[in-house]
Amino acid sequence: MASESSFDVVSKVDRQEVDNALNQAVKEIAQRYDFKGVGASIAWSGDTILMVANSAERVLAVLDVFQSKLIKRNISLKALDTGDGEPKPSGKEYRLPATIKEGLSSEVAKKLAKIVRDEGPKGVKTQIQGDELRVSAKSRDDLQAVIALLKGADVDAALQFTNYR
Repeated sequence: MASESSFDVVSKVDRQEVDNALNQAVKEIAQRYDFKGVGASIAWSGDTILMVANSAERVLAVLDVFQSKLIKRNISLKALDTGDGEPKPSGKEYRLPATIKEGLSSEVAKKLAKIVRDEGPKGVKTQIQGDELRVSAKSRDDLQAVIALLKGADVDAALQFTNYR
């Protein structure tokens, strides 16, 4: 078996699933009694998700509802970037913008490559290709070990493993 097996480590989010989670959060916020009369809302604003309410605590409650909907749809919370997580006052309301992170940043890709080099099986090669990381080895068992290793790694990105061949 001289051919090499490989897989890609990527960080992608299904935009439709995020949209569905956002729509579910909008419905729940409209129906819940504790959100009545506080101007609470969540909506797309370009590529960012904007959460608005009349107090910082209510904005964080809106964020909590949205996060619970993301979890139910199997979207990692590491893909949601709220900056410092503090709602900013804007006139009479508080706003919290959030973005969906996609693609591996070069720092995260380098960190993953270093983890594979240091702790992974010998003979496993990594190659950074744009916003993804290609991992290749002669043995599929080594690749399985690398996947298990990377699933346990603490990195600031939602990881998926694709193109396993």
